[in-house]
Amino acid sequence: MRRWLLIFEDSHWRSLRPLTDLVPVPSLVFGSSNLAARWARATRLPVLAVLTRPGLSARPLGPHEVGSPERGDTVVVANAAALPGPWVERALEDGPGVLFSAGGRVAAALVEHSKLQPVLARGGNLETFLLGAGLESQPIEARMITYPWELIGWNAEAIAADLADEPGAIFGHVHPRAAVVEPRRVTVEPGARVDPLAVLDGRAGPVWIGPRAEVLAQTVVVGPCAVGAGTQLLGGVIGRSTFGPQCRVAGEVEECVWQGYANKRHHGFVGHSAIGEWVNLGALTTTSDLKNNYGVVRMHVEGRTVDSGTRKIGSLVGAHVKTGIGTLLPTGAWIGVGSNLFGGGRFVPKVVPPFSWWDGERFEEHRLEAFLETARAAMGRRERSLSAAEEETLRRWFEVTAEERAATFGAAAGRAVR
Repeated sequence: MRRWLLIFEDSHWRSLRPLTDLVPVPSLVFGSSNLAARWARATRLPVLAVLTRPGLSARPLGPHEVGSPERGDTVVVANAAALPGPWVERALEDGPGVLFSAGGRVAAALVEHSKLQPVLARGGNLETFLLGAGLESQPIEARMITYPWELIGWNAEAIAADLADEPGAIFGHVHPRAAVVEPRRVTVEPGARVDPLAVLDGRAGPVWIGPRAEVLAQTVVVGPCAVGAGTQLLGGVIGRSTFGPQCRVAGEVEECVWQGYANKRHHGFVGHSAIGEWVNLGALTTTSDLKNNYGVVRMHVEGRTVDSGTRKIGSLVGAHVKTGIGTLLPTGAWIGVGSNLFGGGRFVPKVVPPFSWWDGERFEEHRLEAFLETARAAMGRRERSLSAAEEETLRRWFEVTAEERAATFGAAAGRAVR
C-alpha cells in the first residue's frame, strides 16, 4: 500500500495577515522555497492535493508525482503552518488513525484514503473532520507558524537547513572578477548571472542564486540567502533573506521574506520585514526594525495588539502596496493589501487598513477601479495579466475589508480620492 501527501490550510490563516489576504498559507515563501514545498521535500511522497480556503488556490509546487490512490492507501495530512522536523520521520512510521497536535493545533494526521475521500469529495472542512474523526491523538514538539514575525524570525535558519546538504556548484555564469567566498556553500543555477565586483559570501550560511537570476556589480549577498528565479539584485548589501521569483531589489536588505514580483530598485533599508507580491517600494523607502528604547515590539493582529516577544520587527506589507519616494515605515508596521502611501518624510501610521490612500496627513479609501488599473499595469511589467479570478478576489476583498477601513477612517471612509 502506498502513502500520499495532502497539505492543507487551517483556520489560523487570519493571524498571518496581511500576508495571507491574497496568498494561501501553503504558498507563503519560507526558507529556500515555500511552506508546501517544504512538506513535499520532507516526506518525499506524491502530492495528492494542496487544499486552501475557498476563493484562493495554491501556487504550483513544480514537478511532483501524480496518480490515483487506491483503497487501503494512507494519506499523510499535513498542516502547511507546521514546520517539518525530526518528528515527521517518526510520525511516518505509524499506521493510519493517528493525529499529531502541537500547541493545541492539528500539525498532521495519518488517515486511510477511503475514510478521507468523502470529505474531500463534498468539499468539507478538513480540519473539523480530523478533530472529529476519532483519531488517536499524539502531542508532539513542532514549530507552528502562527504570526508573521515567526515567518521572518525563523527564515534564515530554515534556508540554512534546506540547503545544508546541497554541495555548492556553479552552473550559471559567474564573472571571473566576482568574488565567491566559501564556494562549497554557494550555488548558482543554470541561466543565472553574477557580474564583476559582485560578492557571494557563504561564510555565515549557504547562498542559492536561482535560475535566470541576476546579481549586478556592487552587490554583496550574505548567506543564508535564497534568491528566486528571475530575481535581480541591483546593488547594495543583501543578506539572510528569501526572495521569491521576479523581484527587483537594491539597497540594504536584512532578514526579510519577499513573496515575489516585488520592486525595491533604489536605496533604503528594509529589515526584518515580510513583503507581499506586486509591492513597489519607492526610492528611499525605509523600515525601522528596532525601537529607540530597544523594547519588545507590539503588533497588530486581527484588531488587537499582541506582544511579539521580539525586539526586531520591521514591516508586514500586503500585496499590491505602493509607497512613494522617501516613505518611512515605523517599527512593527502593518500595511494592508492594495494601499498607496506617499507624503515622504513623515512616518506612516503603524496600522494601515487594506485599500487605503495615505497622503502624509490623512487616510482616504483607495478607489477600486483606479487600484485595479494600477495592478494591471504593474503585472504587465512582468508579462503577467490580471486574471478574471484574481480580479474577482480583489473586488471581494475590497468589500470584505470595508469595516476595517471604516474603523480607521471614521467619517472619511466613504470618500474616494481623485
